[in-house]
Amino acid sequence: MKKLKFVAVLFLAFLAACSESATNTNSSSNPSFENADQTVSTTSGKNSGGGGGGGRELPLTQQVSLNQAEQTQTAPVVVERKIIRNADLQLEANAPEEAQQKITQIAESKGGFVVESTQSSSDAKATTRDTVTMTVRVPSAKFDEALSEIRQTASRVIVESVKGQDVTEEFIDIEARLKTQKALEAQFLEIMKRSNSVEDALNVQTEIARVRGEIEKIEGRKRFLESQASLSTVKIKLQSPTAFSANSTGFFYQLKEAFGSGFAAALNFILILVKILIALLPFLILIVLPIYLLIRYILRKNRKQKLASDIAREEIKSD
Repeated sequence: MKKLKFVAVLFLAFLAACSESATNTNSSSNPSFENADQTVSTTSGKNSGGGGGGGRELPLTQQVSLNQAEQTQTAPVVVERKIIRNADLQLEANAPEEAQQKITQIAESKGGFVVESTQSSSDAKATTRDTVTMTVRVPSAKFDEALSEIRQTASRVIVESVKGQDVTEEFIDIEARLKTQKALEAQFLEIMKRSNSVEDALNVQTEIARVRGEIEKIEGRKRFLESQASLSTVKIKLQSPTAFSANSTGFFYQLKEAFGSGFAAALNFILILVKILIALLPFLILIVLPIYLLIRYILRKNRKQKLASDIAREEIKSD
């Protein structure tokens, strides 16, 4: 019987939390209906005097409760739009390393930072690095300004891609879910205070732990969206004209690449054969060669014995 009562109390607490969230949502979206309900209640509080009595007003306590309900109405909440903006740039610069330093200074001057940076060279014999890949993050409020200054560090822009993602709806949904879960947690805490047995307290504690885990998950997603919306990501690839022309496409370039690929394939095939021979050399020396010498020795010995027997037969016949 106690278990049934406890389950019923948990179910009522969950319904109360859900109804509270739904009531807040409806009150913020339909304030006109609340005003109409309040007007009807106040007007119906006066009885028209039929047969010798004037109308009488509602008690003062009921009027005060109506005023309090009017004051506690939830006003519509204005939510700031949450937009995640990212950009990808492929730039040509005469000195990629110098352009990298300038971009770093631009990001830091806007309140951002460099996430990662990589330098490489298209020619193994070159002493300078002609390709730089980097990722920077800048405040979203200064995204356009930073993007314009980054373009000016290069001689020309090869590829530019800017993307924006509106996550306002997801952010509002996360806040609503977070409010509901916190209300449910408060209800469970109240139930835990009124628990009469250790078993009931443990069951409520389990539900509280589950709700808190859900709250932490929702808050983590909220922090991630806030971080992505507050800081924009810019991925940049800087190349010198030499590196860019080396990576460009064309008939002669493709012909050169095909010839180089074929020559490399032939060299690889020869290299594989040499590796196989080198790998088989110990096997040939230690196993095959001794077997060959042994078989050759046996064959020669048999041949000599046969030859000696043939000579002996001939001598016997001649005698």
